[in-house]
Amino acid sequence: MKLTKTQVMKKLKECYDPEIPINIVDLGLVYDVKIEGKNVYIKMTLTSIGCPLAGFISEDIQNKIKELGAENVEVEIVWDPPWTPDKMSKQAKAILGI
Repeated sequence: MKLTKTQVMKKLKECYDPEIPINIVDLGLVYDVKIEGKNVYIKMTLTSIGCPLAGFISEDIQNKIKELGAENVEVEIVWDPPWTPDKMSKQAKAILGI
């Protein structure tokens, strides 16, 4: 079965920053997803440069996407553009009272 961006984005909604009760998609942390065969490349950011849970989040993403049948999952953490609360979905803002 061919992987689709829709499947990957749906699965990414199961990944959370443990410090915030909102998934990484609704937080606006995922900037890009590329799929080449069974290889998935995810470009994302974190809410802060010094996030101590970066490794945990990256590993969680890799494990979840491999459940879809991906063989290789690369997560690239970038800091440009920087994350701001403006990147959050309306739902996420409502949950956090923003």
